[in-house]
Amino acid sequence: MSKPLILVTAATGRTGAATTLDLLSRGFPVRAFVHREDLRSAALRSAGADIFVGDLNDYRSLREAMKGVRRAYHCPPFRLSLLHSAMLFAMAAEEAKLDVVALMSQWQPHASHGSVISREHWITNHIYRWMPSVDVVHINPGLFAFTYLLGLPAIVHLGAFMAPYGDGLNAPVSNEDIARVIAEVLANPRDHIGRSYRPSGPQLLSPHDVAGIFESILDRKVKYQDAPFSMFSKAAVAQGFPLSELAHLRYYVEDLKAGAYALGAPTDHVFEVTGQPAEHFETTARRYIQSPSLISPRLKVGTKLGAFRFLIKMLLTKAPDLNAWEKARGYPLLKSPVAAMNNSQWREAAEQQRLHLLPFAQTQQTGRSDAA
Repeated sequence: MSKPLILVTAATGRTGAATTLDLLSRGFPVRAFVHREDLRSAALRSAGADIFVGDLNDYRSLREAMKGVRRAYHCPPFRLSLLHSAMLFAMAAEEAKLDVVALMSQWQPHASHGSVISREHWITNHIYRWMPSVDVVHINPGLFAFTYLLGLPAIVHLGAFMAPYGDGLNAPVSNEDIARVIAEVLANPRDHIGRSYRPSGPQLLSPHDVAGIFESILDRKVKYQDAPFSMFSKAAVAQGFPLSELAHLRYYVEDLKAGAYALGAPTDHVFEVTGQPAEHFETTARRYIQSPSLISPRLKVGTKLGAFRFLIKMLLTKAPDLNAWEKARGYPLLKSPVAAMNNSQWREAAEQQRLHLLPFAQTQQTGRSDAA
C-alpha cells in the first residue's frame, strides 16, 4: 500500500526542514511548502521533497498545495497575520478533506496574554478543534534550545553569555526532537488524534547551568550575565532580528523569569511519542555550535575581532520602543494583559502538562481529554 502524501508548511524553517527530512527517511512523499526558492529548498528537493512555492495568506496557493494531500504539518507564521493564515489553512484543509493536521502552537497561550501572537495561537487552537471533519494533534513546546545560542559569537570568543533570562528555569528542546514528534504523529496518527504534546528537553536548566554547559563544550570560561531586555533588543536589532519577533519575545522572557516554562516540565512526551528519549541540551548545543545555520540562517561564529566589532555596533544601536512600534501598526493591544503564571486556568492546564483550552473544546473531536 502506498503511503499518503504529507504537506509540510514553513518547510525550510527550524522544525519544518527537520520534519520533512524525517518523513522522507520513512518513505513518505512530502510536499514542502516554501515562500521562495533558495539553497534550503534546493537541499529539500535533493532529499526527495516536492517543492511548492506559495503564499500562506493566499487561499489559491493553499488549495493548490493540498491537491492529493492526506496529512499535513502546519506551522503558522510568527507574525501578526498568524490567525488569518491559520484560518485559511483550516478552511483549505476542510475543503481538501485532509485526514489529520499536526498544528504547531506554544506552551503559554491564553486569552489575555500580552503577546498578540500568543493570543492568536490560543484562538487558533480552538478553531482547529472545531473543524468538522479534519482531526488535529497539537504540538506546544516551550522555549526552544536555539534561543540560548543567539549570542553565539560572544559566547565562543568572549566567554559572555548575555541574555535577559534572569534565573528562569526551562527544559530547552531541540528543533530535531520537536520534528521527530511531529513526524511520528503524522506517520502513525491513530493514537494521537485530539492529543496535545509538549516536547521538552530532559531536565530543567537555569541560564547559569547553560553557561556551565557552554564551558564544557568550548573548554573555556563562560559567564552568564543577566542583561536588561533593552540591551538584548539592541543586540537583536544590530543582528538584524525583526522587531515583529522582539515585540513578542519580551513577554516570553517575563514568562520564563516567572517560572511559566518550568511548570509541568520536563515532560516525557518525546519518549512517549517516538520511543526515544529527548536529547540533552549539551548534545543539541554541540551540534548547533558546529552548524550555526541551525540557529539562524544569518548567524556565523566569526572571529574574536568580529565579536568585538559587533559589541561596539550593539552599543551604538538605539533600543527600539516596542510599545510605540506595536501601536503604530494597529496591534489589538490589551489595557491589562496577564502573564501566563497569573492566569489560574492556564496554570491548572500546565501543571497537568496539557494545552490550555476552554472546557467545551477539550473533547471536541475524540470524546476524551487531550491530556498527553
